[in-house]
Amino acid sequence: MVAVRPELGLPYGGLQTASPDGFVNPLRDPNDRRLPRIAGPCGLVIFGVTGDLARKKLMPAVYDLANRGLLPPGFALVGFARREWGQQDFEKIVHDAVKEHARTPFREEVWKQLSEGCRFVQGELGDDASFERLKETIDELDRERGTNGNHAFYLSVPPSLFPVAVEQLKEHGLAEQGANNWRRIVVEKPFGHDLASAQELNRITSDVFPQHSVFRIDHYLGKETVQNILAMRFANQMFEPVWNANYVDSVQITMAEDIGIGGRAGYYDGIGAARDVIQNHLLQLLALTALEEPVSFDARSMRIEKQKILAAVQIPRRLDLYTARGQYAPGWAGGIKAGGYLQEEGIPKSSSTETFAAIRLEVDTRRWAGVPFYLRTGKRLARRVTEIAVVFKKAPHLPFTSTATEELGNNTLVMRIQPDEGITMRFGSKVPGTAMEIRDVTMDFAYGGAFTESSPEAYERLILDVLLGDPPLFPQHEEVELSWRILDPIIDYWESKGREGLDEYESGSWGPATADQMLAREGRTWRRP
Repeated sequence: MVAVRPELGLPYGGLQTASPDGFVNPLRDPNDRRLPRIAGPCGLVIFGVTGDLARKKLMPAVYDLANRGLLPPGFALVGFARREWGQQDFEKIVHDAVKEHARTPFREEVWKQLSEGCRFVQGELGDDASFERLKETIDELDRERGTNGNHAFYLSVPPSLFPVAVEQLKEHGLAEQGANNWRRIVVEKPFGHDLASAQELNRITSDVFPQHSVFRIDHYLGKETVQNILAMRFANQMFEPVWNANYVDSVQITMAEDIGIGGRAGYYDGIGAARDVIQNHLLQLLALTALEEPVSFDARSMRIEKQKILAAVQIPRRLDLYTARGQYAPGWAGGIKAGGYLQEEGIPKSSSTETFAAIRLEVDTRRWAGVPFYLRTGKRLARRVTEIAVVFKKAPHLPFTSTATEELGNNTLVMRIQPDEGITMRFGSKVPGTAMEIRDVTMDFAYGGAFTESSPEAYERLILDVLLGDPPLFPQHEEVELSWRILDPIIDYWESKGREGLDEYESGSWGPATADQMLAREGRTWRRP
């Protein structure tokens, strides 16, 4: 009997198309992207399944995919962790995570089918017996659920444990793939802590898995609004002609959080804002904003264009003037009195880890020559927001009196990534009345108001892409290494200074004064989201 996705009347069979590793996905037609992308027979193994990422993001995303009919009926979900859980304990954990965090409504029939493929393996990453049990579980699923040897291994564990997990997969034959089945590995950021460690991590993974089977997750790239950067640029004639140094004054890319580090002191201290956010999220957003039009949107074409941009990025010569860093101090955040970073539990009083980082970069290409790209990120700032602001040059001539345009600012196009996803345009307009008075106004496009269908969560898209073997949204090792080449000299400079130049900023503010001074030197100011 052929399984059918009820709401579409589509069988799990038919069209035959191959992913980069040669695996045939029966419902993927590259010539018609309107068709649903449904994964073929497969399973997902999550290492570190007891962590917050698995509970709040990964397991709910798997359920949402199943609820939307995008997973095969025999899909298998295996959890691997140290907890001494039984099978029923694990099913209850998945059930509770799904009911609390899933985006789509809970449906008992979907849950029943998904739960039948749930398995739990208790063990340690360094323990051979644990991996033998994992291998037996996967073999059993291949027989009973029809997963056909197709499995993705998701490393939701600290980066220091990546090497031992990869080596164990190799030693126990779990990474082996044949002509008719695939094995893939998913690595969560951070991809190393500097260039050397990133290269070592790549060497370890590539010794076990071919490059097309290594998926480096940057969840920002799975957001619908990030992908809309490409749609807005290349589907509309009105933007691309002015998307260059002739018209653009500067670009500001901001990722602000209104929360502190929470209970992540062990992870965050020694990592800091630049490694945590700029190296991956913000440099990827810069690349998408600045890249040339790719010949297609497949993985290879996108990778080529992003690498060109990252290779052309130039850091400032005066790192003391054109970088800024800080730590949040006590203040008020979200109407609540908040302590400073050095008062957080587990943070040493001598810590020089930055919770705010801002840098000025340039892209040394004909299109962007002379245009500064300002990147900033921080914790305990005034509000949570991620956006890209393209600030245009002022008109070369204004045929109005100075009083008519006294407060007129630069035209600005703002792409809001989160939380209020959409696009804002700021431009000058005449104020109603008899006098010629011009004032800045804004025009807003909001995703929530324009589309009745809610956007899938980033992890839904990314997990499905892993199971399909579709890699355009995943940074390859070349991009990762180019990003570290940009950031390493800046971090080395900051670490050589210790706490010197590490300015405190009040919780609930927009960061240290040195970040404002960085732009003021060039006659600019940060946009207030």
